[in-house]
Amino acid sequence: MFDSLTEKLEATFKKLRGLGTLTEDNIKEALKEIRRALLEADVNYKVTKDFIQDVQAEAVGAETIRSVEPGQLIVKIVHEKMIKLLGEKTAEIQISERPPSIIMICGLQGSGKTTLTAKLGLLYKKKKQKVLLVAADPYRPAAVKQLQTLGKQIDVEVFEMGQSDPVTICKGAISKARKEFVDLIIFDTAGRLHIDEELMNELSDIKKMANPREILLVADAMTGQDAVNVAREFHEKLNVTGVVLSKMDGDARGGAALSIRGVTGCPLKLVGIGEKLTDLEPFHPDRMASRILGMGDIVSFVEKAQEMVDFKEAEKLEKKLRKSQFTLEDFLNQLQQLKKMGPLESIMEMIPGMGKALKGATIDPKAMKRVEAMVLSMTPYERQNPKIINGSRRKRIAAGSGTTIQDLNRMLKQFAQMKKMIKSMGKMNFKGLPKDMMPF
Repeated sequence: MFDSLTEKLEATFKKLRGLGTLTEDNIKEALKEIRRALLEADVNYKVTKDFIQDVQAEAVGAETIRSVEPGQLIVKIVHEKMIKLLGEKTAEIQISERPPSIIMICGLQGSGKTTLTAKLGLLYKKKKQKVLLVAADPYRPAAVKQLQTLGKQIDVEVFEMGQSDPVTICKGAISKARKEFVDLIIFDTAGRLHIDEELMNELSDIKKMANPREILLVADAMTGQDAVNVAREFHEKLNVTGVVLSKMDGDARGGAALSIRGVTGCPLKLVGIGEKLTDLEPFHPDRMASRILGMGDIVSFVEKAQEMVDFKEAEKLEKKLRKSQFTLEDFLNQLQQLKKMGPLESIMEMIPGMGKALKGATIDPKAMKRVEAMVLSMTPYERQNPKIINGSRRKRIAAGSGTTIQDLNRMLKQFAQMKKMIKSMGKMNFKGLPKDMMPF
């Protein structure tokens, strides 16, 4: 996400770093480049204009500190103003003190409402909340079926009443929730291909009846300015309490993320970063600003690692590495833990400097799957003792994993090189391996 915008902003800052002093003229020249980059990223024109004026007012009047380079000073000011634009503080989902708390999900058709409903259900299930998902879109049978399928995947109950009126469905869900001591109800409401009076009246009726604690609008980040226009209209009609940006892992230029709060005043609360039901993050303005400016997001990276990595297993692995006992079984476990953290590109972008270092490099998720398939096609004994894998075993493993014997030979050779390198590291701390030594 934001690749193009980040690249252009970094190029502008690089020019500034080469300057000896900051003058009003070179500040204006740099801000022209920043303005152009923001507009090309589909940021709202008025938001861009106000942002540039804010940066210029502070940059021109800023005192130059000898120890701070001109480029660093501008980056600092742009970073601070971008955090302000995005909302300054993290806006959390509000839950009622007295259950059941109600969250109403709304948005246009295809924006990702049903998937978000399931993602939120899983998020609060992990927090030990009893959750009820409500299929409040009776017009699209596929929506009900989709929510039921997702509900089974996360083991959360889905309430539905077929083709009944949406208000009646929501009323029935609230009644059931009170009887069964449900903590959180999430309404997956109907959408349209465009905003119309019928849709808004229906959503207003649900709001009046249920009095939800949160009304979350799902805005498709890939639609750019359209997402901003949709957010503005929904907010005017429903007084939306928060916006969720979906599909941020796609080809999103960043305009929606930078414009929505500036245009509507409505806080961004969550970001959908992938198709998996775990791919949902709180929206942190400071961290998002750092990502946009190419500074990485090490805090989110550490949080994700703490959530996904089994540290007891990590300690066992460290001992094995020190004793040169690393096996294909261990390697498989590490691959599977890495996969839990999300797309590799997203993980790398969080590490300061890593996104730039890997610029242009392609990380093929299929290659990881092939390696995993090869290791899974081996017997436990073969994983522990890869030296026993002879010709007939190689043929069987390649056939079982849908790969070729050449693929398997290459992977085993790279694994042997990796083991050799680990052994040569001796008592050094194991920090990771060069890209050319990894078998994917």
